[in-house]
Amino acid sequence: MPAQLVQLEAAPDLVDRVYRSLLDAISDGSLAPGQRFTQEEIAQQLAVSRQPVLQALRLLKKDGFVQDAPGRGLQVAPLDAQWMQKVYQVRGALDALAARLAAQRRFRVPARLLQQGRKAARGEDVAAMIEADLAFHAAIYAAADNPLIEQSAQLHWRHLKRVMGAVLQQTGQREAVRDEHEAIATAIAAGNGSTAARLIEEHSLNASVNLAEQLERVLKNRNPQQS
Repeated sequence: MPAQLVQLEAAPDLVDRVYRSLLDAISDGSLAPGQRFTQEEIAQQLAVSRQPVLQALRLLKKDGFVQDAPGRGLQVAPLDAQWMQKVYQVRGALDALAARLAAQRRFRVPARLLQQGRKAARGEDVAAMIEADLAFHAAIYAAADNPLIEQSAQLHWRHLKRVMGAVLQQTGQREAVRDEHEAIATAIAAGNGSTAARLIEEHSLNASVNLAEQLERVLKNRNPQQS
């Protein structure tokens, strides 16, 4: 007779849905940096039991999006420009590898993705800007034909989406981003892996420097006594 297993109280997909709902709220600022909350409050607002909320919060804490609050409960982790730059260092290395591998296959980035980016940059929809940026890079990850790259990049993008959301709401997107995307796409399509890797690393560095500077301004505006 097979061993009796303990039934799971919370379906994994529900935990994932709670995780994503909270992460979206953190990324778009609905749950602001430093904001305190309890497991019970979240469960009540999402109309779910405490168990999936507890599991989702454990994952968010492990991933660095929430932390223990003084006293009781949790709080949203603060935005940190130095941490963001470290995330970009890792993402830049992953992007360079992906670009080299995609260039070996002479992958052509779909024109619609480049057009999507141009259109988003002309508007004021921050979510659309972030989605267009992510779609471009995700296409290159997929073209690299190495699922470990995309899996590794996912967590870094979750952190970057949060920072990008905070900054782009105040400053808009850096004008050169779309030109850089097109240059990267051209090098990959031509099979020039070394050029594609160099361009995408420069792209990541430019984004890191720009976002760090803008984030510092955003944080000073939120906390003028610290300036």
